[in-house]
Amino acid sequence: MAENWRKFFIGWHLTCWTAEWWMKRGKPCSVSTPVEAYLRSMAFEVKGTLKKLFDQQDFPSGFYKRDFVITTMEQYPQDIKFSALKEKSEQLGRYAEGDVINVKFDLRGREYNGNFYVDLNAWRIEGADQPAATGAEGAQAPAVSAAPMPPVPPMAPAPASDDDLPF
Repeated sequence: MAENWRKFFIGWHLTCWTAEWWMKRGKPCSVSTPVEAYLRSMAFEVKGTLKKLFDQQDFPSGFYKRDFVITTMEQYPQDIKFSALKEKSEQLGRYAEGDVINVKFDLRGREYNGNFYVDLNAWRIEGADQPAATGAEGAQAPAVSAAPMPPVPPMAPAPASDDDLPF
């Protein structure tokens, strides 16, 4: 546990130093805050059955989103509501209610009028039977043949000596 905190602190220190270095030079910094970097390092993923697809919501600013609910496959199933923003909402068109899907998502939170809200922002939606793409073309690794391995010959016994050290 202490090792994890040490790694987190060192990463936090380097992140702050790097951001400060770029800001002093008046250049945009692509380094996020330590908390954001830590949260992004955790992979949030859930598998479940698509229970409900809501209609797409269009806003005057050109922003659009689509909400959906999945039911997890646990001992005590949970209904979880996600939001798919902009282009990600188009991924939902491939699925129907009842399909099993994997959802990768980010946690988003905000305060409004003294109340705090949390959103689960889906950034990848895949069918549970679809393998993840492993390259630009989605190429998969070649299949490995199942040829039996030849038997390993037994090792010869080590010569007896009065010195038991190997060097």
